[in-house]
Amino acid sequence: MNPFAILSRYITKQLISNFLMVFFAILSIILMFEGIEALRKIAGHDDISLWFALQLAITRMSKTTEIVIPFVMMVAAMITFWRLSKNNEFVIIRSAGVSMFGFLWPLMIAVFIIGIINVTALNPITSKLYELHEVLDYRLDAHDPNAVLFSSKGLWIREGLDDGRVFLLQAKSLRQEDDAIWMREVSITELNNETHTSKNYEAFFAVLEDDTINLKDVKVMEGGRPVEFLSSYEYKTNINIQRIKENFVEPNAISFWQLPEAITFYEHAGFSAIRLRMRFFGLLISPFLLVGMMMVAAIFMLQNTMRGSHLLFKVVLGVVIGFLVYFSSQVVYAFGVNGYIPVWLAVSAPTLIILLTSSSMLVSADEV
Repeated sequence: MNPFAILSRYITKQLISNFLMVFFAILSIILMFEGIEALRKIAGHDDISLWFALQLAITRMSKTTEIVIPFVMMVAAMITFWRLSKNNEFVIIRSAGVSMFGFLWPLMIAVFIIGIINVTALNPITSKLYELHEVLDYRLDAHDPNAVLFSSKGLWIREGLDDGRVFLLQAKSLRQEDDAIWMREVSITELNNETHTSKNYEAFFAVLEDDTINLKDVKVMEGGRPVEFLSSYEYKTNINIQRIKENFVEPNAISFWQLPEAITFYEHAGFSAIRLRMRFFGLLISPFLLVGMMMVAAIFMLQNTMRGSHLLFKVVLGVVIGFLVYFSSQVVYAFGVNGYIPVWLAVSAPTLIILLTSSSMLVSADEV
């Protein structure tokens, strides 16, 4: 069936409309629950406004948006196909000699385009919201709405000191050599109990060995005192190589367009970029996952007749399969992160399985 034919445009328009309807409906439900959770978190904080709670709820939605989109697509496709079968429109289309894949081909193109838009346009927004949520959450924990902002660029490490102060380490570039880490353009900031800057060290480069950061060409700035210049300074810390690895920025806070640069940064620094690679390849393959979820809906909802006695069973079974796909992808993802299987296999296996299985079932249905 021609993707630009009137019938193709009619069915595609229904699918897109249902997708947007389900998407915003689910987002509204998520926002309601996140709003309740945000109100619970700010309870007892008299200095926190409702606007802050709303920001906390909206930005937290970014953590679930990408998870629900495949399920939104499956539900939207189920609604679309159910209406076509209920109104006997699908029977008429099949009677006209249109094959199953000929019918689905325009929808596959539309769903794939939605997936591309999700990766290239929506993902940068959700990643920014994810980063902003971490900032707001930190401000809430610090009991200061003007607490220090954290950047997702380069390296940021936060450490609590014994006397209640906070230590922040920032470096624009770093490299691991044996048991030491070499850093350039280093800044160490000490925050007091009220999360305000009390002292700041800026160095051209530094070396982290054991529990000491050896700063070179240091500029020391402290409130009420003149700037002090030192050729070297040893700063004691509990930070080590493992701590730096654990505190690198979360992959979800990096947009699709910035991931290649971030992967290069981590690999040049001597650290593993496997989580970032899995994130990048996962975003690349996500449009195919949406197509697969739409095909799953077609298996259960595209029938020549739609009998009510079996409708609920088909809907429940389709939703269960969708959840199984999600949980199996998480299991395979864990194997990939731990290096048991290649990154490309860990990312693509669930999507390939659902595409191949649904395709074979649709081919069998087409022959009946």
